[in-house]
Amino acid sequence: MTVPVFEEYVPAADCPCPGCARQRREHALRPAVRAGGHPAAHGARRALVLATAAGAVLGGGTTTAGGAAHPAGHPPHAAPPGLPAAGAVGHARHAADGDTPQGGAAGLHGRPLAGPTTGPVTVRQLPETTRADIINRAKKWVTAKVPYSMEKYWTDGYRQDCSGYVSMAWNLPANEWTGSLHRFGEKIAWADLEPGDILLFHNPDNPTKGSHVTIFGGWTDHKRTHYTAYEQTKPHTRRQTTPLAYWTNSDRYVAYRYLGLVAESGVTPVGGAPASSAYPGAGHFGPGAHNPHVTRLGRMLVARGGARFYTDGPGPRWGDADRRATRAFQLAQGWRGAEANGLPGPHTWRLLTTGRGRDIPQAKSRATAPPYPGRAHFRPGRSSKHVETLGRRLVQRGHGRHYTDGPGPRWSEADRRNVQDFQRAQGWRGAAADGYPGPETWRRLFR
Repeated sequence: MTVPVFEEYVPAADCPCPGCARQRREHALRPAVRAGGHPAAHGARRALVLATAAGAVLGGGTTTAGGAAHPAGHPPHAAPPGLPAAGAVGHARHAADGDTPQGGAAGLHGRPLAGPTTGPVTVRQLPETTRADIINRAKKWVTAKVPYSMEKYWTDGYRQDCSGYVSMAWNLPANEWTGSLHRFGEKIAWADLEPGDILLFHNPDNPTKGSHVTIFGGWTDHKRTHYTAYEQTKPHTRRQTTPLAYWTNSDRYVAYRYLGLVAESGVTPVGGAPASSAYPGAGHFGPGAHNPHVTRLGRMLVARGGARFYTDGPGPRWGDADRRATRAFQLAQGWRGAEANGLPGPHTWRLLTTGRGRDIPQAKSRATAPPYPGRAHFRPGRSSKHVETLGRRLVQRGHGRHYTDGPGPRWSEADRRNVQDFQRAQGWRGAAADGYPGPETWRRLFR
């Protein structure tokens, strides 16, 4: 399965809801207006459309081909109050409020945008919400099977695409897009994902090509390779088990937690993990400590490169593995002395829960890193021991997924793609991540 293509939703021929019926009527009218042909044919087409419209009005809903009326209470796929009707020029394009490459960024129901449209967002500017509220709002669109569209708005005022869906679930004051949603959250590590957080991929080169966002609904396996994703995609909103982070562009998705998130009083999430990202206090860590915060700390440290310190776990009982992994993370930040004592303080906790700071470096190998042999060895048609050395190191660093056999001494497309994965993992883009190892790629790969 691939990332959804962002374009206007075409209603299914057998969907009886009022919104889809109206869109079908509009599509049927357009050929009669644009195309040439016999006037009688145009008249017959118009009569058919009018008869369909009359049936919807007289029957109190849309009538299906079998004559059954659509169940009452199904929300129409219509523009919210204050927005132009579907099909009108500029339906989702409100120049005064500012467009985005993925649709209009208008405030809800045509109101002006609330709060700043650029720059940092503070918690006080956002409505508070809980994880349960986020998931419950997400379920509403799943139940209603809201059709995907970058041009339409649902009855609650939110745009019917993936970023409009997250704007709705997070209860944001306006319709955002994949290029702005990050402003309303804090970056977190994948290991720290909890229901209500999001996984966001924004393609700045072409925002309508591949950009996507999903709502994290919880892990579906103990290895944490799949999760329940709530997402707005074709043909309509869905809830589905999804590989972490997504089928395509997986390594480019970033996890975010809503800034206005508040803990539900008296509610402990599944697994006993704390609901808040706030520092739980020094008393929860150190010799004798036994609580869910210790487990959470260990999992975050493993995600940041500390797996080698744990022979089993992480678990709720504080151990030497937790202390050593914590100290390794603190040393990676350049801290020394009391700042790297192996006990997590507020600053250590904040870096871990937000996914910031430097990862724990891999254990240094006793073997001396080979000198960089030069770019000429890594080109199509070239074969040398340096190519095989590069490939084996890529596999050791976890970037060998494109090899079907080998690695071997002959340079291949699999070598290039694995190098590109490693370069992108460094945060490089464009020409800096072309898949051909230069001196800096080589240095980082073998350090």
